[in-house]
Amino acid sequence: MTDESEPAVRAAVDGEMALLDPEVRASPARVLELLDPEFTEIGASGRRWDVESILTVMSGGSVSPESPVEVSEMSGVVLAPGIVHLTYFADNQGRRAWRSSLWRLTETGWRMYFHQGTSTS
Repeated sequence: MTDESEPAVRAAVDGEMALLDPEVRASPARVLELLDPEFTEIGASGRRWDVESILTVMSGGSVSPESPVEVSEMSGVVLAPGIVHLTYFADNQGRRAWRSSLWRLTETGWRMYFHQGTSTS
């Protein structure tokens, strides 16, 4: 991880990993604590997502406790005060993608503002 000593990067990584946790994903209240109200995502499929559509997918058990998302090559950097960019590789039951997230510090803590996935073979 780049800038590992940065508390901001650690907070973003912790939030990212929480959003990949099946127990967190099953709790709309917990997910809402981690997503910015203005959150958007461009998924690996090319589909655009917002908070409401992500909550629907997450509540459907898109990640199971028996087959957690495998994360590798996590890297983070502070782009500006209160803004962290993370990149990593994720394998979700054979669906492999490079992932990129922007996290921003709000009055209520670190929240994911933007996320993008790019499929890989």
